[in-house]
Amino acid sequence: MARSIWNGVVSFGLVSIPVRLFPATSSKDIAFNELHSTCHSRLKRLRWCPVDKIEVPADQVIKGYEYAKGQYVELTDEDFENLPIPSKHTVEVNTFVETEEIDPVFYDTSYVLEPEEAGKKPYALFMHALNSKNMVAVAHITIRKKEQLCVLRPEKGNLMLETLFYEDEIRVDLDKKLPEVKITAQEEKMAEALVDLLAGHFDAKEYKDAYREALMQVIESKLEGKQIITAATPEATKMTDLMEALRQSVEAAKKRRAS
Repeated sequence: MARSIWNGVVSFGLVSIPVRLFPATSSKDIAFNELHSTCHSRLKRLRWCPVDKIEVPADQVIKGYEYAKGQYVELTDEDFENLPIPSKHTVEVNTFVETEEIDPVFYDTSYVLEPEEAGKKPYALFMHALNSKNMVAVAHITIRKKEQLCVLRPEKGNLMLETLFYEDEIRVDLDKKLPEVKITAQEEKMAEALVDLLAGHFDAKEYKDAYREALMQVIESKLEGKQIITAATPEATKMTDLMEALRQSVEAAKKRRAS
């Protein structure tokens, strides 16, 4: 496994579990470099000082908070390290809640917590308690100079740590009501039938990144000098065709399930 990005303890009650934190995911995005259109040389991004008109090396860069236009408070690494925040080294559980209470929009980044040798028994006990109660633990953790709300949840043999957005970082109205449109009983019944026909279980292995695969095909085609094929784009459903679109969708789902 990769190098841990945070070492500390998970604390609930008087129990402390020494753990290490690792990223749970890795991006598979295709990376591109920016090139100069005339000579195709790779471009470099410079830290440029407009006053001294020079490039600034990394060891001369400091952080500043702009409290007024052009006025800054400078902060050093020591300032961040000396913050009186317990979550820098401790994930202290505040409360336990049912998983369904947290809307998925709050979830940000996934990590996994691995126990140190001395913490394996309380680690297993903690996960067992969460599993038996079907709950997650709400806590705080400080990663990369930012304290984040988080939840700890068991996923088979893994103890996942999911960072959460704070309430004031959510831009969608979670109390918004459904649009006030007239839906006939027949339309509602047909839509529900379509949902039932397409119901299944989530298996991540069944899903592929079609965009990335198509992009790699374009890149490979350009390398080989082949013609690039463009896929057709489906038209949006017209309101007058809604019932017919539902009916055709149900028929297609029935045939797919039968086959």
